[in-house]
Amino acid sequence: MRTSTGDRIFEAGNVLALAVVSLVSLFPIYYTFILSFTDPTEYYRKPLILFPEKWTLDAYRYLLSTDTFLTAIGNSAFLATVGTAFSLIVTSGLAYAVSRKRLRGRRVILFGVLFTMLFQPGLIPSYLVVRQLGLIDSIWSLIVPALTGGWYVLLMKGFFDSIPDSLEEAARIDGANEIGIWLRIILPLSLPAMVAFGLFFAVGYWNTFFNAILFINDQRKWPLQVILQNMLVDPSTSNANVADFRANRKMPSETLKMAAVVIATVPIMLVYPFLQKHFAKGAMVGSVKE
Repeated sequence: MRTSTGDRIFEAGNVLALAVVSLVSLFPIYYTFILSFTDPTEYYRKPLILFPEKWTLDAYRYLLSTDTFLTAIGNSAFLATVGTAFSLIVTSGLAYAVSRKRLRGRRVILFGVLFTMLFQPGLIPSYLVVRQLGLIDSIWSLIVPALTGGWYVLLMKGFFDSIPDSLEEAARIDGANEIGIWLRIILPLSLPAMVAFGLFFAVGYWNTFFNAILFINDQRKWPLQVILQNMLVDPSTSNANVADFRANRKMPSETLKMAAVVIATVPIMLVYPFLQKHFAKGAMVGSVKE
């Protein structure tokens, strides 16, 4: 079909507007990355750096040489791995149970799951529950309250509902019990959904911030996001001394902050490409299939 002059102008305007929006959105990410590799002398000399003349890893060397930062990375890695594993077990187990129509009290359980989506307990009750469980100042206080959510359970239940009952009946005829069916039949068939939910849980645990401030008093147990927040807002981090920096120069606080942001962002960005093929299928969980 031939396009009119007005249509071509409209399309060109759309492309130009989207290009401008994309540049505006990507520039903070680009500037953060560039500034983290900028030499301190150049940072002090130029008001704006679009491309550094000299690249350096001094900011990364300094951050990765501090016990506080390395401990925070280890805490976040523990949350993202162990927390995600437990969340997938709890969420998939509960979703599989409520997806079985023969389960007694199934509607009551579903109502309870839906109720948690509509009414949140609030800050003070949540803190009191965690304290009564003896989890204050424990890394598990960041995992147990966030093990699952009503929305995740209902979405995964919708995926399990799409699995034919004949597979479960055949496994039961072969002598498999409920746990065996769940482990050997349901979970292998649900790999795309498990990967998608695993990525959601991992990002949530890796970015844990508010619960850590609320439940953790020991700084050695803080996750990376709390340390990053302190670096970004605490003026005492400015002009941080770097022992091995030549001529006793001082590392700019902005360079350290940007390097910390990159370190906190890159791990999740590196994981996504390996899960993309499964994530695309898992993102359709609960959708109508032909």
